[in-house]
Amino acid sequence: MKIAFNTWAYSSFPVWVPAYPLDYVVPTLAGIGYDGIELGAASPHAYPDFTSAQRRREIRQLFEHNNIALVSMLPAPGGGPGFNVASPIPEERAGAIEQYKKVVTLCAELGGKIVIYVAGWQVFGTTREQAWGWSRAALEDVARSAETNGITICIEPTSADSNLVDSADDALKLQSEVSAPNIKLMFDTYHTIYRNEVATDYVHRFGKDLVHIHLADSNRLPPGEGTGSFPTLIGTLKKTGFEGYLTMEIGFNRRDVDPDAFAKRAYDYIKDLL
Repeated sequence: MKIAFNTWAYSSFPVWVPAYPLDYVVPTLAGIGYDGIELGAASPHAYPDFTSAQRRREIRQLFEHNNIALVSMLPAPGGGPGFNVASPIPEERAGAIEQYKKVVTLCAELGGKIVIYVAGWQVFGTTREQAWGWSRAALEDVARSAETNGITICIEPTSADSNLVDSADDALKLQSEVSAPNIKLMFDTYHTIYRNEVATDYVHRFGKDLVHIHLADSNRLPPGEGTGSFPTLIGTLKKTGFEGYLTMEIGFNRRDVDPDAFAKRAYDYIKDLL
């Protein structure tokens, strides 16, 4: 297992600050000891429409120069444009799919291998069946584009933030209905804590299709500083032979966070458990 850090805490999503350029973020995380970085497709880092061909080459060189891997990418859902693949507005669904495809292309060009799929959210006035069908159709489209780019799509249950793919059962159901070889699964301990669930259950339920994990304690604190139980999770992952990245997705839900301090405390805690 290797340790990575998600860049939301250093970017402008979903809060506006803190916001640091990648030229600061990448060497900082490499210096702490991280093996990889999960890059959020948000400004000022790597929003596809704002990232020129030249800048894409510079970002890839930045990762290579600091000897740290780009592990994965994910779009920035919500906000004004929405990017909701389950929206009742056809234009929004089309725009969200197009945004996913742009992130897939950007991830491939930067050397990443995984793009995370947030299945969207049911809007009042639509049925769950309608929202589910729209999300499923979007995933089919995105997965085809990802396959041509050598990218794996990971479905993430996001119970604390959405209302469509909330659980392990939901993620497994969506995966089975699309049934593309490059669709795999992941989970975030923040969401399992929100649901009062046992994180190790997800490890067993997802089995060989579990290829990525987000680590966060309650209130997006560094692991070990809230109500979560991480020693048991790490022990189970060792027993089951998980070989993916343990990615910190912490400290991005509010302004009063020192991202460097959070990154260091999270790394030290999980490194010690490993």
